[in-house]
Amino acid sequence: MSNKPKLHIPTPAEDAAIARGIEGDPDTYVPTDAQFQQMKRRGGRPKLEHPKIALTVRYDADIIERFRATGEGWQTRMNNALREWLNSHRLA
Repeated sequence: MSNKPKLHIPTPAEDAAIARGIEGDPDTYVPTDAQFQQMKRRGGRPKLEHPKIALTVRYDADIIERFRATGEGWQTRMNNALREWLNSHRLA
C-alpha cells in the first residue's frame, strides 16, 4: 500500500464552483498579456563567487553522530571544523 496522497480531480461542477469563487473574490488579480510577459523567472538565488562542491565521503559513524547531535547546521559546523584543522596544520 502506498503512502502517496491520492490525486483528486474536480468534477466539472466543482471546477465551475471554484471558478465562480475566484471571479467573486475582490482580491483576484488577472494580469494583462503584456504584464504576464514581464513576469519572467529571474533564475533563483545569485551565483556564489566560491560555490560549494557536492561529493560523497565516508566518515566513521561516531563522528557523524556527534556532529548531528549538535542540531541544525551540523554540516556547516563540520565544514568549519575541517577548515580550522587545515588552517592550523601544514599540508605536505
